[in-house]
This record gives sequence, C-alpha cells and structure tokens, in this order.
Amino acid sequence: MIAARIIGHRGASSLAPENTLAAIRAAAEVGVRWVEIDARLLGDGTPVVHHDECVDRCTDGTGPLSGYDSATIGRLDAGSWYSHAFIGERIPLLAEALALVRELGLGINLELKAGDHCGARRLAEAVLGELSAAAMPRERVLVSSFEPAALTSSRAQNRGLLIGCLWSRLPARWRRRAADLGAVSVHCDWRHLTERIATAVKQAGLGLYCYTVNDPQAFLPYWGWGVDGIFTDRPQDFLGSDQAAGLE
Repeated sequence: MIAARIIGHRGASSLAPENTLAAIRAAAEVGVRWVEIDARLLGDGTPVVHHDECVDRCTDGTGPLSGYDSATIGRLDAGSWYSHAFIGERIPLLAEALALVRELGLGINLELKAGDHCGARRLAEAVLGELSAAAMPRERVLVSSFEPAALTSSRAQNRGLLIGCLWSRLPARWRRRAADLGAVSVHCDWRHLTERIATAVKQAGLGLYCYTVNDPQAFLPYWGWGVDGIFTDRPQDFLGSDQAAGLE
C-alpha cells in the first residue's frame, strides 16, 4: 500500500478548521497515519497550506491569496469561522505544516493547486524545495494535482517522487497519462467510480484512492472493488471499524 487506508482530508476537517495545524493535530489524535493538505503560493512565492484561490471562505480576510505575502498572511484568523475554540488559528506556511507532519510521524498527500502552466511550475519548484528542506522520507510523501503541468513539473524536478493522478472522472487516456508521469496511484471521486474502472486501475498496477468519503456504510461495497484508501473529513467514523482493516 502506498499511503494509509484512511487519510484525513485537509487534516481532519470535521474536527478542526481545514488545512490548519490544528486539523493536522486533530487527525493524529484520532489515529490517522496520513493526511492530505493543499498547497498554494502567496504573492511572494512562499508556499502555504490553503485550498481556495481567495481567503474569504476560511479566514477573516478578503481577496486573492496571491495578494498576501509571508509577512501579512499571519495576520489572518483562519479558525474563528469554524469555532470560537480555534480563534487565532493561522494559514500555515507549508514549511510549518511539514515540520508538524514529520514531528507527528505522519505521511502526507500534498495536492498542488495551480491555475496555469507557469504557476504550476513555480508551485512545484517551491513545494519540492520545502520537501527537500524538511527532509521528508520519500515513502511518506505523495504529490497529486488536477493540473497536469504541476505533476509534469514535479516529475521533471524529482525522478523519485511518488505521484498520484487526480481526476474527478478518469479520462479516456488515463493509462497513458499515468505511465508518462510514472504515477503510482489514481485518485478519483468515489461517486463516479465503477467496479469496472476500479478493476482496470488495479490491473494497471496502480494504487486506487477515493475522495471525499464521509459515509462508512455507503462506501462499504467499494472496498470489495480493490480500493486502497480514502480521503475523508471524518476519519473518526472509519478508524476502529472493520473498514480500517489493514491500516498502518
């Protein structure tokens, strides 16, 4: 298995504000061994952990993330929107998140969020630089993206990097695209997955991971199709159950 069977989506985003250090800690506290977080660039090229292009939804700030730099991003409150218990939580620098992940002994799936080819290349360079600086073990890092340019740039910069192809629905030439990238896994929306597609992915020798799964009972049949793991906002609902059999 490439990653763990149960992966905390944006940390454990049902227990703490998504993509924060608090969410990563919350995931570890309920027994998660891998977390997924999103990486974007600030205006000064610093990589941070954040999902959206703008800061409006998950902070008390407004405007595009690119309008902030490493000196100003720390002024935003990324916790109070979720709960008073998290007032003062910040958007983490990627370096801070990687340090915490390593301290907690977790694995990490980094989803690269980039809007164009140039931005994808710059993001890949910045993220791989932080991974190198953090000395993250190769087998504990999986990089994925909806943006082909982000994965192509990542592969060009690091031939040994573990890469996952991220699609909502698998495209017609998914085998060729995965092979060209040297990908080790396919990540897809579980609502569009069929048993036929799951079988094809596994026969291709790839890991199969599904997002974003929050209902253990609804997903139960999919494990029988060979799914290796899930991204979930609610890892606490899966851990300790029969569905977590084989968890690292």
